[in-house]
Order: sequence, then C-alpha cells, then structure tokens
Amino acid sequence: MATLHELDAKRDMNVIYLKGSVEAILQRCDRMFHAQGQQVALNPAAVEQKVAGMANQGLRVLAFATKEVATKRSLHRNDIDQGLVFLGLQGIIDPPREEAIAAVKACQSAGIQVKMITGDHVLTAAAIARQMGICSTEEQVFTGQQLAQMDEKEFAQAAEQGMVFARVAPEQKLLLVKALQSQGEIVAMTGDGVNDAPALKQAHIGVAMGIAGAEVTKESADMLLTNDNFASIEAAVEEGRSVYRNLRKAIAFLLPINVGESMTILIAILLATVLPILPIQILWLNMVSSIALIAPLAFEPKSGQVMQQPPRNPRERLLSGGLLQRIVAISIFNWLVIFGMFQWILQTTGNEPLARTMAINGLVAAEVFYLLSISQFLPSLVVRIQGKRTPVAYAPAIGIVVVVILQCLFSQWSMMNQVFDTTPLTFIQALICMGVGLPVVFIALILQRFDPLN
Repeated sequence: MATLHELDAKRDMNVIYLKGSVEAILQRCDRMFHAQGQQVALNPAAVEQKVAGMANQGLRVLAFATKEVATKRSLHRNDIDQGLVFLGLQGIIDPPREEAIAAVKACQSAGIQVKMITGDHVLTAAAIARQMGICSTEEQVFTGQQLAQMDEKEFAQAAEQGMVFARVAPEQKLLLVKALQSQGEIVAMTGDGVNDAPALKQAHIGVAMGIAGAEVTKESADMLLTNDNFASIEAAVEEGRSVYRNLRKAIAFLLPINVGESMTILIAILLATVLPILPIQILWLNMVSSIALIAPLAFEPKSGQVMQQPPRNPRERLLSGGLLQRIVAISIFNWLVIFGMFQWILQTTGNEPLARTMAINGLVAAEVFYLLSISQFLPSLVVRIQGKRTPVAYAPAIGIVVVVILQCLFSQWSMMNQVFDTTPLTFIQALICMGVGLPVVFIALILQRFDPLN
C-alpha cells in the first residue's frame, strides 16, 4: 500500500510512504536509512537476516519505505517501481488460539490432514505451523515460487505431501485445491479474502469467515463460521460423525426387530402353523415398545472415540457389508426368540395367549439387552463422556424403564389382556423371558469386533 503526502509546499516536494511484504519492498529500494538517520546503500543481506530472525519467532513481518517526489496530485504504480529508501521492519504477533491448536490435533487424530495456505513469509508460516503441530520438517514447506516452477505431476505431489504453502498467489490456491481433488481427496477450504473465493468455490466444502470474510467470499462458500474460529470446524466434523453414528445405530436396532417379526409371520404361514404373534401385537411392538427404546439412540451424546476413527469412504453405502451382517444376525436371533419361545410354551402348555405373551416379552427383553450393548449408557456409568457426565447419556435408562412399565401393563392388566389377547405372567415366566433375550449381548459383542457402532 502506498500513500502520497505533502512534504514542503514551498519547495514543491511531496513524499510517498510504502508498506508491504519484504520481498516486494526491497526490490524497489536502492538505499536505506542508517541508525543515525543517514542514507546509505541498501544491504539486502542484513535486512533478510533480520527478517529471518523475526519470522522464526512466528512474527508477521511488514517492510516500510519512502520516496521524495516532485509535486504530484495523484499516485501511480510506476511512481513506486524504483528509487525508494528502505525505512525498516515491523513484526506483528498473531499467535494461534489454544483451542485452534487442540482442534488441529483432534483433526489429525481423526485422519484429517490440516494444510496451511498463506501469503505470509515462509519462515513465519513454518513457525506458526510448528506451534500448531501442522508440520515438523522443512520438506513439508513450499513457497509459491517453488510451486510456479513445477510441472503438473510435481505440483500434485507437492500438494499431497506439503503441509505449509507460503507466499502463495491467489491462482495457486485454486490449483492446490484441484490437485488435492485429483488425488481423490475430499477438500474443505477456509478463507476470508476476495482472492480466496475461487478456491472456496472449487472445494467440496467452502468455509468462509462470517465476521472478517469479504462478501464475495461468503457468497462463494457453502458454510459460514459465525465466530471465525477453526475449532468450530472440528466441532462440526465431530457433530456430523456423531449424527451418522447414531443413524447407523438406529438402523441396526430397528431393522432386526421388523425383519424378525416378518420372518416369524412368513415362516408360520409357509409351515401352516398358528401365528406366533398377532397383527395387533406387532402394532404394539412397533408403535410403543420399539419407539420407546429407539428414541434414546437419536440423542446419544458424542463419544470420546468418534474423533479417533479414520474417515469413512464417501462412496460407502449406508447399509454396508458389516451393518448388513449385523442386521441379518440379530434378525435371526429375534426370530428364534419369538418362534422358539412360542413353540416351546405352546407344546408344553397348549396355551396360545400365554405362548404369544411370553414370545413378545422375550423379544422385548432381547431388545433391551441389545440396546444396552450398542448404547453408551453402561460406559457412561464408569467413564465420563467428553470430560463430564451428560443427562442425555442416561436416556436409554429412561426408555428401558418406560418399556418395562408398558410391558407390565401389556401382560398383567386385564384390559390390555382383552385388547391384545395376552395373559398375565408369573415371576418365573418373566425371568424365563429375560433369560431368553440375554444371549443377544454376546452376539452383539462378537459383531462389534467386525462392525463397531461406537
């Protein structure tokens, strides 16, 4: 930036003051002020040595220069191309936030590469990157000048291997995003200046600063950071992973129930036997018991391990192979509980309402134990989730209590017996139902090794 000022009206002399990057200023200067205020020949090596010392401390360095000119009413670019006198340097400290350093570490543990693209001096960028844990070696640092000398293949390799890119031109930011995308990477780009807009538009997810960002940058972005804090990006990733994990849990819980019930009806029809469960009883299971148990899964808190796992393949289907295996295994178990319990009680007692009542309660018991196996309720009793216990972690307990009360009414209340064709159970019969559902815990533990839900 250059400004024009009146110096001496009588002598018709004005003065130009100029500030900018060290590289841009020094190439326009041929003299410099000595400590005593005298002008001497420019010593670029001495200036660069001072710049290096400041930049290695993480300071952003500005250079200043001046030039006396004849009376002028306006300032043109060719007025500052040469003949300036170097004035000095200014170091500005802009330390990274502690929460940003922690967020970078969390992203890296989650398999997310964090790269710095900046217009700052290469030594300043490297020093800040080391403070934030972004890079550790000089081989991971590239300058815009180095990038400009690379061919397409070398550029792509540098984009993938590099962690810090300093003194980068606006068009190089766009090229870096394209190079990473060509390597199959999913790219999220942050920025606040006008020259960041093309790169934000090109990235899979463009993130603009809501406070300091230019309007054109905000228009080009997919998301806005309302607090201009990098830690918010890490929090958003964590929240997104938690929502996806809870969705998989809900599917892994609900589908086996429905499939188990469907298998029971279908096989009973094919074998021409008495239905182990009536349609109105299926309605009770789906509308009351299952909803009371599945609702807590939607409000599961963020797990301490959610940011310790690698990113999933974006092309991976929601119903992946591991989840399908889980659904099939639990569905077969649920069918065995319903069909097996019904046939056993029917053959030993000949009482169809009792057989159906125990089959339904056996299935509900299996649902309860399976919920405890995939939820964070039991771990939350031992370990503090995210550094503190959260009431949401206890939601499964509330759901289980509600289901137990509802099932007691379903089995023991005479009015419900008439509506749903059930019969009261003895204490021993209730314990049998619980015992039949308990093995699902061991099945869930085995499945967890192949398809972790937490």
